[in-house]
Amino acid sequence: MKMHKPPEEIVKQDSNLDNNARDSTEYARLVVSNESAGTVEADVPQSQGAESNKYFMWWIKALTLFVVTAVAVFILLKWGVPFVFEKVLIPIMQWEATAFGRPVLAIVLVASLALFPVFLIPSGPSMWLAGMIFGYGWGFVIIMVGTTIGMVVPYFIGLMFRERIHQWLERWPRKAAMLRLAGEGSWLHQFRVVAIFRVSPFPYTIFNYAVVVTRLRFWPYLWGSIAGMVPEAFIYIYSGRLIRTFADVQYGNHQLTTVEIVYNFISLVIAVVTTVAFTIYAKRALNELEMNEAEGAAQDSSDVTFELEKIRVEVPRHLSLTAPNFS
Repeated sequence: MKMHKPPEEIVKQDSNLDNNARDSTEYARLVVSNESAGTVEADVPQSQGAESNKYFMWWIKALTLFVVTAVAVFILLKWGVPFVFEKVLIPIMQWEATAFGRPVLAIVLVASLALFPVFLIPSGPSMWLAGMIFGYGWGFVIIMVGTTIGMVVPYFIGLMFRERIHQWLERWPRKAAMLRLAGEGSWLHQFRVVAIFRVSPFPYTIFNYAVVVTRLRFWPYLWGSIAGMVPEAFIYIYSGRLIRTFADVQYGNHQLTTVEIVYNFISLVIAVVTTVAFTIYAKRALNELEMNEAEGAAQDSSDVTFELEKIRVEVPRHLSLTAPNFS
């Protein structure tokens, strides 16, 4: 027979159950909070230790790079530069003074400046020689004629292998996206972008071939390349003249006057500042062009999405108006 509990016992049992549930809840909350607090306190020292180790390793790498660079510069100045002067520059200057006349040597330099970019060979040494031997006047003419030919010939060769160059550029999508900037916009925009590429550290021997995969027209490419090569030509001519001056002082028993020392020092500072300024300007200009291109692509994508939404909304309305009524 089932026994019924008095109401007082039922109330008392319910209150005990509530107290037990409340105690268990408080215990669980305290345990979880203590565990989480302990976990946070344990994570903070670990994160701080990892951050300090990261900074320590960064300083170790920076110090190691500085020491290696200082040692390399010392070795270069102590043994490398004298070796280059004695075994390369002095024999070249003696050879050009005795082996060829100046007209023949000018033709040789123009040919080297025209052919080296075709085979992806840097033409900086030929520009230095043009500056060392012919100075600012004829040296500038030789450099500009030779480099202009050296920019036109790879362009037309690249047109014959356009598909292969396009497949090759697919390995470097970021570089290909930057190159596509040269083929966008008007004639003036293409001219400006090509000139910026010539001033920037982007390898111009590769640019001559790779630019054919864009929609860049020939005349903006030609005149933009010529305009972008002018600062580089003067920097190479100046550095060539400075190298020859140092060679004459070191091995030709030539004494520099105070005026020549001040002039060379000021011109060296101007050349370095100009080179850095052109490089920074070119990098910033390329970054701005790249950002504008990305913003334009995002805007085009949003416009396409908006048009698709309009079509999605308008199509059912159109269908409801034109659908036949079967009732």
